[in-house]
Amino acid sequence: MRNKLILLCVVSIAGLVMTPSRPARAQVIDEYSGVETFMRFCASCHGESGTGDGPVASAIPITVPDLTRLQQRDGDRFPAELLRKIIDGREPVIVHGTRYMPVWGYEFWVEEGADDAARARVDSIVSNLVDYIRSIQR
Repeated sequence: MRNKLILLCVVSIAGLVMTPSRPARAQVIDEYSGVETFMRFCASCHGESGTGDGPVASAIPITVPDLTRLQQRDGDRFPAELLRKIIDGREPVIVHGTRYMPVWGYEFWVEEGADDAARARVDSIVSNLVDYIRSIQR
């Protein structure tokens, strides 16, 4: 249990350190392209190239997925809807009883203002991110 708490702290701190600072609400997330969102929120674990070799990956007790091979692993069909659900938290990715990946849909929603209008912006953010991940398939 103590190791899990330490890991959670390390991952949280790494996410904060790797997140560019900006004035509160001066720039909403949906102004970011898919690649910018990926670099800001995903690269710490999945790596800048998406292969699972981010600086935090070695601290996570599971193998971080190679996002460049999703289409290859799914019979040459890109699993866009499943990926949307994983990113926004509707499809849990639980390994050994613990979800290691943050529920980004909720995180984006809170950062966007946590209101009804934020839901539409979150859908746009997630769609841009899924489109970017589709673009890095090998």
